[in-house]
Amino acid sequence: MMTIIFFVLFFMIFGRLLGFAFKATWGIMKFLFYIVFLPFILVGMVAYGFAFIALPILLIIGVVGLLRTA
Repeated sequence: MMTIIFFVLFFMIFGRLLGFAFKATWGIMKFLFYIVFLPFILVGMVAYGFAFIALPILLIIGVVGLLRTA
């Protein structure tokens, strides 16, 4: 009986920790994408002649950013 209780509590605790790990990883990846990777991707697109694609992407992200803060 104690073994069953131990395993139930064990999976409850580590299941919660696993959920927290996924949330933390998602938050870190969002930060890295928006702050680090996206500017490099846009600068690279302009440098290689894809400004006609980079400009609409930048405008869409800017409008979404303005609407989210409002």
